[in-house]
Amino acid sequence: MILDAFQLTGKVAVVTGSRTGLGQGMALGLAEAGADIVGIDINHLEETERQVRERGREFLGIEADLSNIRLIESIVDKAVGRFGMVDILVNNAGIIRRADAIEFSEKDWDDVMAINLKTVFFFAQAVARQFVKQKTGGKIINVASMLSFQGGIRVPSYTASKSGVMGITRLLANEWAKYDINVNAIAPGYMATDNTALLRQDAKRSEEILQRIPAGRWGVPEDLQGVVVFLASEASRYVNGYTVAVDGGWLAR
Repeated sequence: MILDAFQLTGKVAVVTGSRTGLGQGMALGLAEAGADIVGIDINHLEETERQVRERGREFLGIEADLSNIRLIESIVDKAVGRFGMVDILVNNAGIIRRADAIEFSEKDWDDVMAINLKTVFFFAQAVARQFVKQKTGGKIINVASMLSFQGGIRVPSYTASKSGVMGITRLLANEWAKYDINVNAIAPGYMATDNTALLRQDAKRSEEILQRIPAGRWGVPEDLQGVVVFLASEASRYVNGYTVAVDGGWLAR
């Protein structure tokens, strides 16, 4: 049965930035498909843990500041120590800083690039090494953005980082397919999360965005659950190096 290919029972998924929003939504979707979850965030993960356990799955929460890539190896070790292996990585953690490009600071550039691109690469590298060690292959899912395809305004480091995410997703897919590792990305559209709170509070800008979205609404975390389960499962075994837009039709407009 084709639906069996979407099952994740017995799999272990690491999801960064899983305290709230898109990361939490994807973690819960993976749990509903059968995966145990390793949640990573800089803040407390009690709510995500509660909801994962309500779905009958195990949860390991690790509080870490992922701007420090030296922590990544120990996080992978903790996940393997608890569950014996890792099967899936969702590189979701990210930040955004807004200012006109002509005034944008070096700190805002470096902070965003560190989390959104540098950490994505080195977390993928650490998990890929674990996949190779296990000889199991695995799935890596990076979180890109509409600004992987477009320029945007007032978010220069975010645009650069998310364009980079799409690029390294392709590169890693090229290099790691021989290890039976699939590397893909999800590009969410305009989603109702903490990162877009300021946009949604700006009535004029929010209305401009809504008028551009054929679906006529902001996305919600649940909108990513189907695609993340697909990319994490055997159903996507021949999908590699691709960035899937989940945007309510934004890019088609």
